[in-house]
Amino acid sequence: MSKRRTHSPEFKARVSMEAISGRKTIQEIAADHAIHPIQVSHWKRQLLDGASELFIRGKQTKDKEDGQAKEAGLFQQIGRLQMELEWLKKKSQLL
Repeated sequence: MSKRRTHSPEFKARVSMEAISGRKTIQEIAADHAIHPIQVSHWKRQLLDGASELFIRGKQTKDKEDGQAKEAGLFQQIGRLQMELEWLKKKSQLL
């Protein structure tokens, strides 16, 4: 049995861009790169389906950064409240 080959993302992108361009048939592209035509079709479909995500990443990262900043502020507040609670417990035991 032969071992499975793994292809780099750059290779997959190049092959799928070739398939999208339409200059060669999928069978020709597959023969040139020694891969199965179904694999070329699959990579082409993945590229077409995921192409819209390339243009919304900027918004997602900004939203993610805002969420992380808010989360950090909340963790600081939790820490401050926990310390205050422990101080109050300690002082109440002294009384």
